[in-house]
Amino acid sequence: MNPELVIDHQIRPGDIGYLIYLHGKRYALENGYLQGLEIYTMESMLDSLKNFSPDKDRFWIARHNDTIVGSIALMNRGDLAQLRYFLIEPDYRGYGLGNRLMQLFIDFMHRCGYQGAYLWTTNELPAAAHLYRKFGFVLTEEVPSEQFGKHTIEQKYELRN
Repeated sequence: MNPELVIDHQIRPGDIGYLIYLHGKRYALENGYLQGLEIYTMESMLDSLKNFSPDKDRFWIARHNDTIVGSIALMNRGDLAQLRYFLIEPDYRGYGLGNRLMQLFIDFMHRCGYQGAYLWTTNELPAAAHLYRKFGFVLTEEVPSEQFGKHTIEQKYELRN
């Protein structure tokens, strides 16, 4: 990885809005999702932050020259951790950043004593699905959806310790 690339778990002023923007922009450009994805991200981000506990929840933000280029979050869901907000900007893909963010998630999940983890995604993100499977997640559910302005299949992946 580029030595100027820093991953931290500090949420700075403006980071939340920028992450919502990145999700809306990236999924529109790459997958044709409409505002439904951005609204979903905004609402879920607000919920995540209202219930945020630094002992059980974590955001990791990858920055290059102070610009956010990637993220992942772990949200406390009782005995399980939920993986959320996993995103890597295109110019930073293929250099191991996704692996590094996933490993930070897995390590924190174990450190907190979660019994496992889960995430929701769509069938239109094969590279992300490959990474989830590499880290032991298994596809357990598929549901047709129109939530993001087009027909897609939402998928649930689960990881058990």
